[in-house]
Amino acid sequence: MNLPFFIAKRITFNSKRTFSKLIVRIAILGIMLGLAVMILAVAIVKGFKSEIREKVRGFAGDIQIVKYDLNTSFENSPFTINPATLKTIKGYSEIAFGQAFATKPGIINTNDEVEGVVLKGVDKKYHWEYFKNVLVSGRSINFSDSVQSQKEILISQYTANRLNLKVGQDFLMYFVQQPLRKRKFEIVGIYNLGVEELDKMYVIGDISLIRRLNDWNADQVGGYELRLKDFSKLDTVANKVFENLDIDLRSVTVKEYYPTIFEWLSLLDVNTQVILVLMLAVAVINMISALLIMILERTNMIGILKALGANNWSIRKVFLYNAAYLIGVGLFLGNVLGIGIGFFQFNTHFFQLDQASYFISYVPVQLEVIDIVLLNAGTLFICVLVLLIPSLLVRQISPVKAISFK
Repeated sequence: MNLPFFIAKRITFNSKRTFSKLIVRIAILGIMLGLAVMILAVAIVKGFKSEIREKVRGFAGDIQIVKYDLNTSFENSPFTINPATLKTIKGYSEIAFGQAFATKPGIINTNDEVEGVVLKGVDKKYHWEYFKNVLVSGRSINFSDSVQSQKEILISQYTANRLNLKVGQDFLMYFVQQPLRKRKFEIVGIYNLGVEELDKMYVIGDISLIRRLNDWNADQVGGYELRLKDFSKLDTVANKVFENLDIDLRSVTVKEYYPTIFEWLSLLDVNTQVILVLMLAVAVINMISALLIMILERTNMIGILKALGANNWSIRKVFLYNAAYLIGVGLFLGNVLGIGIGFFQFNTHFFQLDQASYFISYVPVQLEVIDIVLLNAGTLFICVLVLLIPSLLVRQISPVKAISFK
């Protein structure tokens, strides 16, 4: 028979004492809230990073192949990639797909307003799956008619609001070159990425128009966007791509192209670590306080057990079993609260954000089983480990003084 476990069970479930009940409940509440906050903190930060990353990846791809030169303008230098090289790169198992693009700056003139933008040209092989999810109104460009497609354009909600434009309206765009050229576009769709850095800069059109304006050949492009199956392999695949490119080309990752956004996202990890440490500290302090009070309240019992021959470790295990039960209850309630709120937010988007400040209109949540398991295991391990210290107080209690303790 496990005597320490038997005694711990009796004092946990059958005790009539009321002195320590409040402290015990506070300790359970502290663990519950601490674990719930840790689960939500990790889930929200992961969800937030994933949502913003997917927005940028969906627009710019993961890796861009561009001309190896000193050009830092918004207008790409043209190049023609070796078909065999492109086939080899697209054949990598890590690559989901690749697509051509080109960019050219221009000035929109409409409703007595002007706005500087960058026209991003794409072709009929462009993957529109992402844009279909962010289209506010209208449709994507129809490439079945090569002449009409050069007159169609997609603009962002940001630009549409600034210039008071809607789907179906048209405007003139001026391209600063020699000689100055202008084109009339019809708005066929309005999208909203939610990332102001991209929304205020780009409009989407046909790459064939850019080729005509720049007098490029039909096989020349401004760059190729490569999308990976697994973003975590970005740096490895980028180096692999670069090593197989022609000498006049280079590869640029999305992290290098938009360093401000990804540096800001990396700072969120620091916030998460601070929250985890603070919540663990609160849970540990609450449990230490509860265990000390339980030991002091049971001073007479400790003295009697020692007088009957129980050793210090056996008595310490009584209180550690008791504390483990309280930790277990706190962890269970914390999981119910944290996971419950996470699922609620995931399905309803109840808690909203200012999209202009956070790039997203709601609090994103990404719950993963491995994170929940690790948080539970870590909290349990640290709490039990730290509780070994206050349980040493049992060794300092004298049986004679404890039995007579009132």
